[in-house]
Amino acid sequence: MRHLPPLTSIKAFEAAARHKNFKLAAAELHVTPAAVSLQVRQLEDWLGAQLFDRSGKNLALSAKGQAYLPELTAALNLLANATEQLTGNGIAGPLRITALPSFAGKWLLPRLAGFREQHPDIELVLETSTDSRDFAGQQFDLAIRSGAGRWRGMQADLIAQESLTPMCSPALLQGPLPLAQPADLHLHPLLHDAPRDGWPRWLAMHGVAGVAGIDASRGYVFNDSSLVLQAAMEGLGVALGRTFLAADDLTAGRLVAPFPHTLPNDYGYWLVYPKTSPILARIMVFREWILAQAGGKAK
Repeated sequence: MRHLPPLTSIKAFEAAARHKNFKLAAAELHVTPAAVSLQVRQLEDWLGAQLFDRSGKNLALSAKGQAYLPELTAALNLLANATEQLTGNGIAGPLRITALPSFAGKWLLPRLAGFREQHPDIELVLETSTDSRDFAGQQFDLAIRSGAGRWRGMQADLIAQESLTPMCSPALLQGPLPLAQPADLHLHPLLHDAPRDGWPRWLAMHGVAGVAGIDASRGYVFNDSSLVLQAAMEGLGVALGRTFLAADDLTAGRLVAPFPHTLPNDYGYWLVYPKTSPILARIMVFREWILAQAGGKAK
């Protein structure tokens, strides 16, 4: 016979430990914070071990609680997945995603019709944000972020690596001012993606940083990568565009890349989710779909 603690107490502790907050755990479990606290106390009594350090204002796991949480989360995930497979309820339902505005507008939205055709039972809830802390209140199931892929407590799957190269409208390239070589950039305004560190690095890498008239400190500055690309399409100047983000515009001819020179970017686009969150079947479906769309492989 298995010697198991009460499942209700296990669920209360796991939610409270994941959120580090009784109120948020109570909202998830649809009970009161007092009920969560009572269930956690009962589990501690059953185990004969203190799972939370209650000495400070914040709710913090004890050493035993930290050791206990990953095993419990994995067990609850297995139970949830087994139930979903049996009942067939794992796919249908809402999937809450937060994405970078530029990524959502330029790359994700044009592909979502295909996702809907394949998975009509998944109700996608998409919000845009640049905040990497959106999971603090478990408001989202998945996040799409730009960075080096290292977020504490998060699983990060690489969607695509990014690189930078000059881009402009075809009209500008075919206009009266030539753009045959990098030195010709002095003839056009430079468009910057904040922070404006890309152009100085590209110019230095290709030996034109000191060319008269090329001033990487001047030009229009935008805080969103998609706005930089749109400004280039409008003929406002030459952008140092993100090749992955601009792929559709380059293919369609809305933008052209006059030079073959690219600047590697240490940052890429990542699909991010908490390591301790329940992994629903629809999360894995979206994960496999987006990695396939980006040309990667789901692992």
